This record gives sequence, C-alpha cells and structure tokens, in this order.
Amino acid sequence: MDIRAITAGLKKVGYIPDESLSTALWLSTALGRPLLLEGDAGVGKTSIAAALAKMHGRQLIRLQCYEGLDLQQAAYEWNYSRQLLEIRLHEIAPVHDSKEFDLFDRSYLLQRPLLQAISTEQPSVLLIDEIDRSDEAFEAYLLEVLADFQISIPELGTVRATSIPQVILTSNGTRELSDALRRRCLYHFVDYPDIAREIEIVKNNLPGATTQLIESAVTFIHKLRNEDLQKIPGIAETLDWISALHQLNRSIFPDDPELILKTMSCLLKTKSDHWQMSAKNVTKLLAGERVGETKGVAAGLSLA
Repeated sequence: MDIRAITAGLKKVGYIPDESLSTALWLSTALGRPLLLEGDAGVGKTSIAAALAKMHGRQLIRLQCYEGLDLQQAAYEWNYSRQLLEIRLHEIAPVHDSKEFDLFDRSYLLQRPLLQAISTEQPSVLLIDEIDRSDEAFEAYLLEVLADFQISIPELGTVRATSIPQVILTSNGTRELSDALRRRCLYHFVDYPDIAREIEIVKNNLPGATTQLIESAVTFIHKLRNEDLQKIPGIAETLDWISALHQLNRSIFPDDPELILKTMSCLLKTKSDHWQMSAKNVTKLLAGERVGETKGVAAGLSLA
C-alpha cells in the first residue's frame, strides 16, 4: 500500500489526512516501526489510530496511560481468584496423575492491552494513548515491547509475539519523553488543520450542514485560535459547535454576537477563556480584528 492508497483509505473511513501524515503512516508500516504522534489535545491523534484500524479491518487495542500505570493494567495479571479456586479443589479432591499441578500455567494469565496486542492471531493496531501521562518507570518497561515485541514474565519466561501489531503512540507534551523511547519510534507532529482541510473534515462529518455555514464557522474558529486562550478549541470542538448551529436551524453563519457568544460553550472550556470573550470581542473577531486589549484583564482574572 503506497502513500496515495493510505490517504484514500483513511478518507474512505472518515478521516481526512494531510500528505505528511500519510507519509509517516506509510513509513511506519514499511519499516515496521512504532509511530509517535505528538501535538496539542484535540487535534485528532487518537482518531488516527482508530481510522487506521478501521481502514485495515484490524482490531484496535487501546492502552490509556495515566500516572501510576503498572504492569497489571498494561501487560498482564494472574487470575488470582481462579488460582485460589484450583488450590481449594485440589485440597478437597486431589488429582493423582502424571501431569504436574502448575498454578502459573498460561491459562491462568489475564491479558492486558500490551500482551493482548502481541498474542492475537491477526495483526492488530495497538494505541498507546497519552504516553506522556505515564511515569518514567513504565516508559522504560515499554522499551522491551517496542524493540522486540516480547514480554518477560518471571513465572513463565519470555512471551514472544504471535503477530506484530502496528503501534501508534500519542503524546500531548505534558512531559518530555526519554531519548530511548523516541529512538525506537518514528515521529510526526500533528498540528491543527488548515482552513481548507478543516472545512473538508466538517463536511465529511456533518453532511447536513450547509457549505456557507461550515466555511464561515471554520474561518471564525481559526481567528479564535490566534487569541491568547488557555485551551485552544480542537477539531472535536469545531464539530460540536457547527453541529449546534445546525441544530439551531442555521443555514448561514449568524452575525449576531450575542447568539455566537451563547453557543461558545461548545468551544471555550475554561473560566479564563469565557471571561476573555464578550459580545464586543466577538464582534472584533467577526471583523477580523484581534482581541488584544482584553488579554491583560483575562490573564489577571485567571490568576485571581
């Protein structure tokens, strides 16, 4: 599958990529290397993995990272309740046969995402989401999986991959990742889409909305992203807002700042960002002006 085929395949399942992303996905497939996607929250990093799995008809296995994530949640866990039950059964009715009773047989193992991804009969897509939220100890453990696609289990030994998953890692940049992890991955920065691509994304997801409404709303959001916001609206917020305007039976973009302001709860997700916007400031954005004089006030309010 070449780069053009990846672009066409992703579009077919509802994801609109740019050429640089399609190239990175092709390289990841061709070289058999994990792909690290970095970018702000809301730019669609997680959606890329889901679309990739759907395009290839593969299972998507997701590991959501968080502080304190350990092997029991990420890789494997012994089924202690079943082990205890087997012990009791053998105490009540001992079985005398040539087969040795082994509490650490693989049948007692519970597969978590990492082990599951390398144990499936058919290759899957493994999404390691928000790796920057995990701690450095887990990141170090992950290196073995990414380098050799195997997991070391003290009671069993080394479990090697039945199939090799396509691995997508995402990071919002909340902490710096180690050089060792970055060396094992290909890298792609996922930025906010340009106006033309975002319009295409919205049209694909909201076919009932008019072209005039979509184009004007996306243009307004791009102006809003240039403001000094604490949380910049992502693609998901764009879709929510235009969907809300469409549900209000708007076929054209409203020129009423008060109406726009009332619906901006779809876009603005922090107290300071809401304080920064007013009907007057919305009017300035509609006119293509920056909301400069209110930034200091908003910053002061957010520090109060």
